[in-house]
Amino acid sequence: MTRHEFLQLLTGGSLGSIASPRLVAAQAGPGTTAQGSRPAFPTGVTAAVADFITRTRFQRIPGNVLVEVKRCLIDGFGVVLAGSTVQGSAIVREWVKASSAAGDSTILGPARMSAAAAHAALANGASGHAMDYDDTQLSTTPDRIFGLLTHPTVPALSASLAVSERLGASGRAFLEAFLTGVEVECKIAEAINPDHYQRGFHTTGTIGTFGAAASTARLLNLDAAATAHALGIAASLSAGIRVNFGSMTKPLHAGRAAENGVTAAELAGRGFTAGDEGLDGEWGYFQVLGGGADLPRILGRLGNPFSIVDPGVSFKPYPCGSLGHPTMDAMLKLVTDHDVKPEQIARIRVRAGSNILNPLRYKTAKTELEAKFCLPFMTASIALRRRAGIREFTDAFVSSAPVQAMMSRVETVFDQGIEARGFDKMRSIVEVDLSGGGTLTQPSDDRYRGGPDRPFTRAELHEKFTDCASLVLPPERIRRALELIESLDEMKNVRELAQALVP
Repeated sequence: MTRHEFLQLLTGGSLGSIASPRLVAAQAGPGTTAQGSRPAFPTGVTAAVADFITRTRFQRIPGNVLVEVKRCLIDGFGVVLAGSTVQGSAIVREWVKASSAAGDSTILGPARMSAAAAHAALANGASGHAMDYDDTQLSTTPDRIFGLLTHPTVPALSASLAVSERLGASGRAFLEAFLTGVEVECKIAEAINPDHYQRGFHTTGTIGTFGAAASTARLLNLDAAATAHALGIAASLSAGIRVNFGSMTKPLHAGRAAENGVTAAELAGRGFTAGDEGLDGEWGYFQVLGGGADLPRILGRLGNPFSIVDPGVSFKPYPCGSLGHPTMDAMLKLVTDHDVKPEQIARIRVRAGSNILNPLRYKTAKTELEAKFCLPFMTASIALRRRAGIREFTDAFVSSAPVQAMMSRVETVFDQGIEARGFDKMRSIVEVDLSGGGTLTQPSDDRYRGGPDRPFTRAELHEKFTDCASLVLPPERIRRALELIESLDEMKNVRELAQALVP
């Protein structure tokens, strides 16, 4: 029995695509030449990533990239603060308090708290993804599924803040480390075979670990050999599967990614070893967890251009799975353009492809965590309140009688025509049957709010930060925090920012 036949046996025959060389060599490139029917295994990636991490310097960051870095940080710190108020985040902090002595790194939240760097990264990372309000990496081609790549900011931010505080690093060092982590995370997520996502891995948890490790390695100024070992350690620590969507464990994926990335780099900095080629070869990360990689998407592409500007990231207008946002906007446009009252709605149909219907898997929601992956709730909230923000995604509102009744009127429909158009955009059609007769139809807009085609303005981004931070901070501290984030490159010690972000 061949290795491929063995894998087919284990997975019920679902790995037939792994035998195809095109999945490890979509284009000709280093390490991607197929030999007969056997795929070429990825090579050269670990060394390339380690070289990029060790060579990145603040002075070489282009001005437009630095602008986007600060925008990601405004959004990221805002969602960490908001997410720190939910129950799952409180439980993580309680566990950290019981497991870790006070340390040099701040844990953001309703009360002042500190811990060792790895534990602070865990707590802040879990908070940052708790509301599912953090940014999303964009696709570049239809086979790279939008929304199933990664949420790039939170793992790198959480690791960078924790380690920068411990080291007393400057704002420039923090910015340099954060950008390094985001770029490594995005390029790995873009390169790995889409099978990684389609078979159920949650990339914020899996690949986010490499982003956090890269950020920490940059801050620790590890050499290329130690950085390669950090990547190898990270490869064995990365985890997260999508069965936990709709539960407290999904945001824990982001927290563990941050914690494990810090742990991997700090161990490597102390001389702890791993395989020199953790991403490469038959037993490396790309092959084992993805069935290969499209190497031209990463080799020669790290920082060329930075993913944060091309194709960019999207900021979320709603605190839930991004795949539902264009549908929610379509529903909002429909009810406002036609002034549709809740009592006029007989039925709602959402037509979409598998890229949306599979991840947003709940047919009805009982809790706010389930609601984040429930199209019937998303459309019901818009129908009832014409909004769906942090004050709608609560257990009380989700379980209320009007919401439960409206969700029962919503049907999700697989649409083969939408499916055939590919997965690089979040396409859907909303149809509303009126109780008095007639049907209103509204397709989603490919130019979704928060994406590069319709980016948040500075005022809109500040408004989102203020809304999120207001759950924890008074107005004067919110204004000061925004000022400090936007002037990070002038800051001598990141501890100044951390102290501004706590009550």
